[in-house]
Amino acid sequence: MSFEELLAKYEPALAAAFWQAIEDIKSSVVLARVVERLERGDVNGAVEAMQIEPEAFSALEIALQEAFNAGGTNAVGELPKVMDPQGNRVIWRFGVRNPVAEAILRDLSSTMVVHITDDQRQGIRQALEQGLARGANPKSTALDVVGRQNRVTGRREGGVIGLTRYQIEFIERARVHLASGDPELMNRYFELKTRDKRFDRTVMAAIRAGKPVTGEALTKIVGRLRDKNLLLRGEMLARTETMMALSSARNEAMRQQIEAGKVQAQDVTKVWRSAGDSRVRHTHRVLNGKSVGMDEVFQSPFGALLRFPGDPRAPISEISGCRCRLEYKVDHIGAVVRRYRAEVV
Repeated sequence: MSFEELLAKYEPALAAAFWQAIEDIKSSVVLARVVERLERGDVNGAVEAMQIEPEAFSALEIALQEAFNAGGTNAVGELPKVMDPQGNRVIWRFGVRNPVAEAILRDLSSTMVVHITDDQRQGIRQALEQGLARGANPKSTALDVVGRQNRVTGRREGGVIGLTRYQIEFIERARVHLASGDPELMNRYFELKTRDKRFDRTVMAAIRAGKPVTGEALTKIVGRLRDKNLLLRGEMLARTETMMALSSARNEAMRQQIEAGKVQAQDVTKVWRSAGDSRVRHTHRVLNGKSVGMDEVFQSPFGALLRFPGDPRAPISEISGCRCRLEYKVDHIGAVVRRYRAEVV
């Protein structure tokens, strides 16, 4: 299976696991408990009542583990056939239970979940405070956060659970613009790529009438913005985390071959391969085709250092949504010569 095929397989799996976790959190929220705490002015208590806990994302962690294992297996599967001085084939293997591999995976998994849960709590707290500040009652504020129940499906729709705090800020700004009655601000709604175009007529009619969008219409428009941004959130998270898992595992797989003495670091070259389309960020188009040694790093035009695409140590601006990969080249002729000389000595 190629690297591109691995991305195509595991990205949807991680996205689905994320969305299911959010769906489970929403469905388990006891609305009355959240409302009761908001009525007391206990915003932190209301956030805690929603139980945004790391355990809720167990399926997401399992999907990440599967991607990590697949990435390491993929890396050794791409290595060339090499014979030792006795004529025996060198067998390349990836050990997902290797202590270093386990530590890398544990760090990737915990960092991902901690980031999601911490960002969630901050964003939800912010949304609750904004709702109360604009004069919405506790129940309406709670529903804006956890979503309103669809009478047909029984599922909660809309709500901010699952969104990043930046998405929450972005959608709140759109709500303020639509409710302002200011044609210039209201027209900004049509610039939103995540808007539901079925509401365009409603917004345009309000602008022509010189009136704000209010009531149920505003609730539905904002709810759809939240739903579509949640889809985008899952896709981007899955792409970034899958990339980090696959690339980290591939790098670790090569390290394991060196540690096992099957190849020396000086015989391994890393070659950067971009996805080759218009969506590739400029800094990675520049890196395309460049090569460095196994223990060396790539430097982007902006100064960021990357061991590989999706390097978790690199700035998020260099890894978010990245689809590049590394090609590992082994100088097996040089390796055989050095092995032979060692045997003779």
